[in-house]
Amino acid sequence: MTADELKQNVENALQEIRPYLEADGGNISLVDITDDTVSVQLEGACLGCSVNQMTLKNGVEATIKRHAPQIKRVIEINGISF
Repeated sequence: MTADELKQNVENALQEIRPYLEADGGNISLVDITDDTVSVQLEGACLGCSVNQMTLKNGVEATIKRHAPQIKRVIEINGISF
């Protein structure tokens, strides 16, 4: 898989997740893909949400891994890793 195909797969995963985040006043954007790690940025209401780390682990990371199995972890750009 090329880097462009990987990026598209990750973007497709984020598009699948985005409506759920937007329903709660938040959003997510892709920051970077390095080796087997995807960096994302939570936006809007997701920034101060007390469950955002659970959302990242259970929703975002699982969905990205389903679309791009070579990804091993997802981190938020504030440095929290899973």
